[in-house]
Amino acid sequence: MTSETDAAELTDAAPEEGPELSIVTPLDVPGQPRLDLDRALEAILFIADEPQGVVQLAAAVARPVAEVRAAIARLRADYDGTGTSGEPRTDVADEGPGARGIRRGFELREVGGGWRFYVRAEYDTLVADFVLTQSSTKLSQAALETLAVIAYKQPISRSSIASIRAVNVDSVVRTLLGRGLITEVDTDAETGAILYGTTELLLTNLGINSVEELPHISPLLDDGQGGFDLD
Repeated sequence: MTSETDAAELTDAAPEEGPELSIVTPLDVPGQPRLDLDRALEAILFIADEPQGVVQLAAAVARPVAEVRAAIARLRADYDGTGTSGEPRTDVADEGPGARGIRRGFELREVGGGWRFYVRAEYDTLVADFVLTQSSTKLSQAALETLAVIAYKQPISRSSIASIRAVNVDSVVRTLLGRGLITEVDTDAETGAILYGTTELLLTNLGINSVEELPHISPLLDDGQGGFDLD
């Protein structure tokens, strides 16, 4: 028979078991459905306005960089129609090599040290024409102000535009891109940020041959500065 002292020692040596806890990540939260790594990255990239680096993505989903690289490779193959995406699982049946997707009208492209969704080249003209035909309304005051900043300061990054205007300009920049009035012209060598500039369509709409014909901005500003260089 076990004595009270022996029972106490057993109790100390084997504490009551609770739920197994591990490092909580955005994909593995106790009590919540398990999220698939590939789908999680897809969701982040879908709403991202700038290319996302592998390290940045890995931090967002709290997974090793190597796993994120492998997931991106699976996503690219899926969108290209040469494979399927989805984090390898041991709790579901393998669909086998015969399960392949279709080639999508968009692709996951590495630009400026990061990954971002782009329309495939063969659909560029179609999408551009569609966007232009859907854009018959006038530009808002915010869009006009942002367009002026880009016209006078190009090439310029989204963060620099926001700094000058002191407001978030993400949606406005998307609008201007959709109208074909601005375009991506380069990437910043240090930060990888996309740099924007105006297009020929803007010059046509303004009736000028180049941005050099834009009026000097200094007389229109109280102090001649306001984020712009003096003429």
